[in-house]
Amino acid sequence: MLDDLQLTAAEAGRHVGYCGDGSGIQWVRRFNEAGLEGLQDRPRSGRPRTHDETVRSKLVALATQKPRTLGYPFELWTLERLQTALKEREGIHLSDSTIWTWLDEEGLQWKRQQSWFHDAQRHDPEFAEKRGR
Repeated sequence: MLDDLQLTAAEAGRHVGYCGDGSGIQWVRRFNEAGLEGLQDRPRSGRPRTHDETVRSKLVALATQKPRTLGYPFELWTLERLQTALKEREGIHLSDSTIWTWLDEEGLQWKRQQSWFHDAQRHDPEFAEKRGR
């Protein structure tokens, strides 16, 4: 049935379960004008990227190293420390949201420091007794 040359694009779309917004006709026109090449993504409008992939790579490389091995006096990265180190080392400033997004996309997640663990006796006077030996 779909090989029927009299079938309109809208009818063909309905036969295959597409009940779209009318953009199917646009895709048919693009295919008819340029063949399979016409179905490739076209450049989109919008703001150009501010940073390229090399900046992203530098951030990830820095974030995956232990700060002490780089001469910093702390064990863990915080967002502010990472941002400052990247600025000092590479001269690149990244926004908080960019750092969060890129590291999340790379599968890196921030670990929360447990404040109750540090100076526990201040929070619970019976901490030592509860802890046991």
